[in-house]
Amino acid sequence: MNSRRLALSSRFARGRAFSGPAIAAVVAGVALLTAPGPARAQAAFPYGEELLMDADPLPGSEKIPSIDILANGLADIELWCNAVKARLVVAGDTVTVLVGPHTERSCSPERTAADQTLLAALNQATGWTMRDDTLTFTGGPQPLRFRLQRN
Repeated sequence: MNSRRLALSSRFARGRAFSGPAIAAVVAGVALLTAPGPARAQAAFPYGEELLMDADPLPGSEKIPSIDILANGLADIELWCNAVKARLVVAGDTVTVLVGPHTERSCSPERTAADQTLLAALNQATGWTMRDDTLTFTGGPQPLRFRLQRN
């Protein structure tokens, strides 16, 4: 092999030796970004937001329960028929929902029962998560999901 070819070959080998680890580092970085692993840190509790329950309306109605959470933790909760004032006490990933008295609207027995079931589930909530636009209360008989209202 002539000296010029040897010099080119040597530079090529050095370039490959350098680019191999660099490419490996890039591939490892991409793998870290795309590989499943620990979940992202959850978003902050949605103070100052209005959320709509992730549910279909009851038959014969278009109403869906909602929560309007004020910056101080007070909340206005519209149930299937009635409404309540509440306080949401949040510490880390735990929540306590303290429900006050409800309105006395004239409701069908089905909606009254649905209100009572929802209130009981809110009273049993002990945890919360916020992922994307969904607040989920956990600890009750089943998770309660509420989606942020974006106008």
